[in-house]
Parts: sequence; C-alpha cells; structure tokens
Amino acid sequence: MIAAAISRGDVATYVNALFIVYTVLVLCNVLLSFVPRVPYNRALRAVLDFVTETTDPYINVFRRVTRPIGGGGGFALDIAPMLALVVLFIAQAIVVGAILE
Repeated sequence: MIAAAISRGDVATYVNALFIVYTVLVLCNVLLSFVPRVPYNRALRAVLDFVTETTDPYINVFRRVTRPIGGGGGFALDIAPMLALVVLFIAQAIVVGAILE
C-alpha cells in the first residue's frame, strides 16, 4: 500500500481552488442575470440551473440585508453579488491563511 503524504500546503491549495471555483460560479450567475431569455436546450438548462441553485442561497443572504440601488425606469443595481464576492474574498484569505499557519 502506498501512503499518500498530504501537507498543509496541499490542503490550502485545494481549499483555495474551491474558493476560486465558487467565485467563478457567482460571476457566472451575475452575467446570466443580464441575459433576458435563453432558448430552451436541455443541457444548457441543466448548467444554468446548477449555477443558479448553487449560488442563489449564498447571494440571497446579502439580498436580505441590502436593497437595490436606483430603480427609476425599471433599472436597479443589485449590490448583493458584489458584497457576496467581497465577503468570499475575505473568507478565502482567512481560511487559506489559517490552514497555512
């Protein structure tokens, strides 16, 4: 049997990669919110649903705290995803830093 030696650096790299993947998913969710309607395609719908279902619970925490800015003429700027990304970056720095120390 081959023993695998996993160092703290390996774990920190893996956790950092997970944060990066989730950050990309949040950014995809933001970009998808600008697309009004996508023609129905089963595979595309599965990907869109995955992105939405994995990121909306996290972003909705910040939507409860903040309100959209503007709103005149049907346009409002939702700052919840931006706030969610800032908190995600801070959590990434704290968690990965704690693993490395």
